[in-house]
Amino acid sequence: MLDVRPLTDTDRAWAARVEADSWSTPVVARLGELVDPTVLPGFVALLDGEPVGLASYAVRGDACELVTIRSLREGRGVGRALFDAVRGAAVDAGCTRLWLITTNDNLRALELFQRLGMDLVALHRDAVTAARRALKPSIPERGAHGIPIAHELELELRLRSSELPGLDSNQQPSG
Repeated sequence: MLDVRPLTDTDRAWAARVEADSWSTPVVARLGELVDPTVLPGFVALLDGEPVGLASYAVRGDACELVTIRSLREGRGVGRALFDAVRGAAVDAGCTRLWLITTNDNLRALELFQRLGMDLVALHRDAVTAARRALKPSIPERGAHGIPIAHELELELRLRSSELPGLDSNQQPSG
């Protein structure tokens, strides 16, 4: 059975290992800066009690950034369950926008996020190339499919007013 629960302090060492294994170091380069997901709130996905996925996020104003999402068991619904948990946290925080950055080579993630209703809203041309040069030299030149990793893609999901606490479907959030 797949369960998702909030990340706790007792999960932090495991989460740091997952982040380091996923990103070569436990920091993420995006939009010209380094973000440390190990200090952010997040969720752990458990399959039969075993941790099989991790997501971290940051709420800033009325936007929630999905900073990292990692499934350790592909094809089992882990990514979707983590996404849904972060979406729920964004709604609970009153956010009107859930967004993320991924790289141009991340084909599985692009497929999943679009299937979940996210739209591609920006191409940050050569942003990964610049980050590799200035911030994080450990970013690989090519992805798993041999695709050169060069660009950041920004996706977003606009959260409908009917999902937000205290608003009915005819009201729009302020701001």
